[in-house]
Amino acid sequence: MFMEIPNEIKNIISKLKKNNFEAYIVGGCVRDIMRDIEPQDWDITTNAKPEEIGKIFPKNFSDNKFGTVTVLTDSLKKELEKVEITPYRVDEKYTDKRHPDKIRWVETIGEDLARRDFTINAIAMEIQNAKIKNQNEKLKFKIIDLFEGREDLKNKIIRVVGKAEDRFSEDALRMLRGVRFSVTLSPKIWRLEKNTEEAIKENAYLLQFISKERIRDEIMKIIMSENGARGIEILRRLGLLKYIIPELEEGFAVDQNKHHIYQIYQHNLLSLNYSCRKKFSKYVRLATLLHDIGKPRTKAGEGVDSTFYNHEIVGAQMTYQILSRLKFPKKEIDKVVKLVRHHLFYYNVGEVGDSSVRRLLRKTGSENIDELLEVRQSDRIGSGVPKAEPYKLRHLRYLFEKVSQDPISVRTLKMSGNDIMDVLQIKPGQKIGQILDCLLGQVLEEPSKNDRTYLGKEIERLGHLSDKELDVLTKSAREYIDKIETKKDEMTKKKYWVG
Repeated sequence: MFMEIPNEIKNIISKLKKNNFEAYIVGGCVRDIMRDIEPQDWDITTNAKPEEIGKIFPKNFSDNKFGTVTVLTDSLKKELEKVEITPYRVDEKYTDKRHPDKIRWVETIGEDLARRDFTINAIAMEIQNAKIKNQNEKLKFKIIDLFEGREDLKNKIIRVVGKAEDRFSEDALRMLRGVRFSVTLSPKIWRLEKNTEEAIKENAYLLQFISKERIRDEIMKIIMSENGARGIEILRRLGLLKYIIPELEEGFAVDQNKHHIYQIYQHNLLSLNYSCRKKFSKYVRLATLLHDIGKPRTKAGEGVDSTFYNHEIVGAQMTYQILSRLKFPKKEIDKVVKLVRHHLFYYNVGEVGDSSVRRLLRKTGSENIDELLEVRQSDRIGSGVPKAEPYKLRHLRYLFEKVSQDPISVRTLKMSGNDIMDVLQIKPGQKIGQILDCLLGQVLEEPSKNDRTYLGKEIERLGHLSDKELDVLTKSAREYIDKIETKKDEMTKKKYWVG
């Protein structure tokens, strides 16, 4: 009926029952088990009190006011190294809309399940024969489902346990969690039940009481899902987005110009949708969502000829403010701001030279170039064009790699011009450059020759040649160096399908 339950979990439940306590697997792990997905963490609830749990499992730690005891299992699997056991409890009054003022231990699993957020997370599973002596004996399960969570799982519905207003008033972050579950549990969007949805709309303002860090973490889980763009739109539709990134809503129903077929907000979401489908990094997804955030504030004129001059500069400033407000780490803020600031870079084959490409590399940072190009790809698809990476973007990738490569240079030799002057006892002149080219030609053909002992002997040999003989060898060496450089460039071009 269900997936295999790990021995670590069975052993914990067995020990609790052996000491005459009840024990259930509960919460998100039961939800995942019923969907045949391996849980990433495991939670157990029991009628044992924290001190009683501690006596049964000496290897534990507890540092929270909810009575949760974390048992250390010595498992080789990370998700099973620590298993949380929490006593049955109810939460009393949430003055700050975030944390219960007081918790109270209760006697039954039903009372505990009634305090949980959504029906799909309020299912408990009891293993009735956790201590199995016969290996052929199958596990026997008892399911406690007081709020029809299994039916909601089957129908892909997100429904609050009990009265929605009470659950959201207790912890307003649950509204964000509901949206997050609707877009992350499967590729198909789960439906928010009508009363749950209406309660979110009525209580959206309560997000103001939630710490920015908690909001940030939920938003990132939404954005990092396959349905990230749909998640942002659900947040807007339910009235939550204006308490998180109100700047995004400034672009809602705002038309662009003749170069765009979508309104600003639509374009941002379509761009993000491409980033999500391509599984781009969190930096690219954030930059894609925010890359045109400055357009509404820089718009001049109306209709097909309206302009958005310097929107990338204004957008970078706004991005810094948004991510700072949401308490993102400084390094992440700086990276995303750079991607937004430079997403509008100009490039046409034949018009922009190596020096311009080097300037863009310096401004953006070579480590950010691939992600900058991914932002541009997302921007293009979000604009309705058919190709994410046309020829000119591939050509730009080629140029980025070309100007970033170490040039073929005599500086790679382990003997320098000064060494040649010391060995031959000569002054600076044309001959030194000729000998260096001859040495480089040999080393390119046979890298093992880049050895000071060999090079020293070769310098002496070349030094005793006539000017005519040295001219012939130098010409041959330079032709070979040019051939290597051309081949290297052709390979780089081939890598990016450019001619």
